[in-house]
Amino acid sequence: MTVKTFYFNPFRECTYILSDEEKRALIIDAGMYDEREQARFAGYIAQEQLCPIAILITHSHPDHICGLEWLQEQYGLLPQAPERLFGALASKGWQSPVEVLPTPGHKEDCVCYYLPEEKILFTGDTLFQESVGRTDLEGGDYRQLIRSLQSLMRLDDDITIYPGHGYPSTIGHERKHNPFLVKS
Repeated sequence: MTVKTFYFNPFRECTYILSDEEKRALIIDAGMYDEREQARFAGYIAQEQLCPIAILITHSHPDHICGLEWLQEQYGLLPQAPERLFGALASKGWQSPVEVLPTPGHKEDCVCYYLPEEKILFTGDTLFQESVGRTDLEGGDYRQLIRSLQSLMRLDDDITIYPGHGYPSTIGHERKHNPFLVKS
């Protein structure tokens, strides 16, 4: 599997392309904000000869969904409903299991996408490198976020996290260094 990260829009939102050996691609979040960002994204898809098969959205804040209309126009894809994800991906030849982990707190509709065989977790705005998503926006709930983080901490230390902003990390690093998780 290959993970390509794009930093898009004024909020430096992370949009990811996860591709397999057969050139099938999952798009995680849709932050492409303007024509320049759309061209960069489309250029990578064309250069790598990828076939986008699904869009997975971690939550519905504008910086993560502003490119949805363009993705639909460009690739004919709509966001995949989490409850139908397994069947939809399998029908398009995607081999690696993708689990949907509900992680409300930053927003009530937050989910993470976990690929256990690949040891990859796309965390959206639930968990960042040494931080977490804010809870003071509409739909935010700090206690719920802490419960969601505790559920993620049940995962193995060597799982790489790909957050909605910032840079990759691991569950183990966050367990030791994230001030929202470290017990003093």
